[in-house]
Amino acid sequence: MRRWCLGLLLMGGLWQLGEGAWIHAKAMLAQQLLQQAWEHVEQGEVGAKPWPWADTTPLARLRVDRLGVDQIVLAGASGRTLAFGPGHVTGAALPGGEGNVVISGHRDTHFQFLRELKGGDQIELELPDGGVERYAVLHQAVYHQDDVWLMQDSLYQQLTLITCYPFDDPVPGGELRYVVEAEKMVML
Repeated sequence: MRRWCLGLLLMGGLWQLGEGAWIHAKAMLAQQLLQQAWEHVEQGEVGAKPWPWADTTPLARLRVDRLGVDQIVLAGASGRTLAFGPGHVTGAALPGGEGNVVISGHRDTHFQFLRELKGGDQIELELPDGGVERYAVLHQAVYHQDDVWLMQDSLYQQLTLITCYPFDDPVPGGELRYVVEAEKMVML
């Protein structure tokens, strides 16, 4: 009986480790497939899907050179989309447009880097036409999930990045959000 219980516990532990590794492996593989779809978008293909059954398409490329971040931003921010990469919140300004561009991502995969951002850090959004918009980090704070005013349009061009908080909480979701606000840099 003791061996049976020990074997069951061992199998359960291995199962949990495998589940955790699968989430990270899926996120990394998805970014590779998304990079390929992004190349098609840059070549002018409209609606390039990263895999045949995908219900999202690449919308922009997000980079933070100081941290080695290079990720494809997807259209939409549903849970299914966020499993593969950061997503543009529907209804917010589109990258390249006027107003508040809002992008959301999971704290334990694609947006884990948000905790390393500092005031003044530069965030780049590459557009499908090859243009690049640069933003400077202005503010980082923790808000309640009900503070939806953070996603409202603004009179100036800004980028808002949102993820769940705290970063190391073992329970997914929660009521708190870590928010990074960045202002578009004017290039002279």
